[in-house]
Amino acid sequence: MPPVDHIRYDLLAQEALRGVVRRVLTDVARDGLPGDHHFYLSFDTRAPGVRLSQRMREQYPEDMTIVLQHQFWDMTVTEHALEVGLSFGGVPEKLLIPFSAMKGFFDPSVKFGLQFDLGTPDEEPEIDGAQDVSAPVQLSSSARPPRGAGSEPSVNIANAARAELARSPKDEAGDDDATPPSGGAEVVRLDVFRKK
Repeated sequence: MPPVDHIRYDLLAQEALRGVVRRVLTDVARDGLPGDHHFYLSFDTRAPGVRLSQRMREQYPEDMTIVLQHQFWDMTVTEHALEVGLSFGGVPEKLLIPFSAMKGFFDPSVKFGLQFDLGTPDEEPEIDGAQDVSAPVQLSSSARPPRGAGSEPSVNIANAARAELARSPKDEAGDDDATPPSGGAEVVRLDVFRKK
């Protein structure tokens, strides 16, 4: 009989890596995107605490990937969630994404990616019952013009990563019309260490 991991290192590691994403997004909310950095964030649209319009829920009933690059506004980050304004097909939307709903994070400018295993609700640790994602604290000034994020939702962060890594330098100027080609991206997956 294999040993039982009572400490649940897999969940601790995922929470620590979500902390990396939280820290990066907190810095971006405060200071804007540095250099060529931009992010693909994928999340489960069905997860508790996710807030998006009915139109977006119908269009993306399970998963959604947003791109934080050319146009975003009112980005706020709390201990438990990201809230950001984006435009989808010319229609402005405000999204609230708990970090626990995030499935992936990718920064193609430095080829860095993380993929999270959401698991089942009984596998997730309790967080003191204090997970209030409905009242984020504003970290960026709403007087600041929209910075660094366009929204190109897609189904899978791995496809987005492959698309970014396969692009030629001439594609960089017109990033809004890129089609995901096949290719390879190295994304850290934590579930390979987890005993099923």
